[in-house]
Amino acid sequence: MDEIGVMNLIEELSVLIEDSKPVFGKNTMRQVDAQAAFEILDEIRDTFPSEFAQARQIIRERQALLDEAEAQASRLIEDARSQAITIASEQEIVRISQQQADTIMAEARELERETRAGAEDFADEVFSHVEQSLDTALNSVRRCRDRLNANSLSAGR
Repeated sequence: MDEIGVMNLIEELSVLIEDSKPVFGKNTMRQVDAQAAFEILDEIRDTFPSEFAQARQIIRERQALLDEAEAQASRLIEDARSQAITIASEQEIVRISQQQADTIMAEARELERETRAGAEDFADEVFSHVEQSLDTALNSVRRCRDRLNANSLSAGR
């Protein structure tokens, strides 16, 4: 029985009481057909257990939905945390990789500078040695030429 049915039974009980005769000398008391009143009350009582069962079932279903929603929310929160940790880890890896790349580039630039400076120093030493060798050879050529000229002049006299 639904709410309207119960309300109709209550209305029927009210009509039964209102239509009953007052007790002599007491207007607030009525002579009611007890059998009819108890039958109506029994119908109302019979209705409530099924209504209570339906209400309990609705409450259980509602609680199950709430529990499922809470579990899903917890899973979503955990997934979000996990993704945040993953993103943070990836960002940290990128940051560390960038630092390492910057360090490697700085070391490579320094090595290139040192290598260039070393190559320039080596080239300068080689040119200096070549210059000394050429000076020595030029001096030898001059002495030989001077001797040749000196011998040519002595023989031509």
